[in-house]
Amino acid sequence: MSEISLVSHNKIYAKSMSSLSSAPQVKNALGLTDDQTSLEGTIGFIEFIQEQEKLGKQYSRVILDKTENLIGVITLKDIDNINKTSHIGTWIGHQYWGQGYNLLAKKEILYKAFTELNLDYVFAGAKISNIRSIKSQEKLPFMRVKVQNEFPDEHKKLESEVNSPCILNVVEKEMFLEWYPQTE
Repeated sequence: MSEISLVSHNKIYAKSMSSLSSAPQVKNALGLTDDQTSLEGTIGFIEFIQEQEKLGKQYSRVILDKTENLIGVITLKDIDNINKTSHIGTWIGHQYWGQGYNLLAKKEILYKAFTELNLDYVFAGAKISNIRSIKSQEKLPFMRVKVQNEFPDEHKKLESEVNSPCILNVVEKEMFLEWYPQTE
């Protein structure tokens, strides 16, 4: 498994981000439009993320590999400090799929979510049609899967946001921190 780093969004990453998100494998899985994945659309996304972070509603990072190449994006969105919840979203450029980057990125951002942002639950979901994302989430050792009956409001929110049937999974603070290696 390779090393990664999570860094703040910056317009210097816009061209790489646009290129990776424009690939049909990523664009179609995320349901993005040509406008959203264009360079202008990507710059708009970066500006939106920066504004949302100032408001405390999101915490998003670009994922860089050990050679500083952008390989994807990971975001904690809809941060709710009252209920101590958030939803996580990740996408990885298709040429980097299957190399362990999803686990590495989630491990790093979830540690931040639970230790610094003081969240108790981070939800992850996927469209029923996105088999790759579902299988990727099921592989994560700290993920409880198919919890839509336990958290019906979160499930309903997810499905209305993506306008599609979805599965809902959750990462719980206590379970994650027990799993998280104490020494690296």
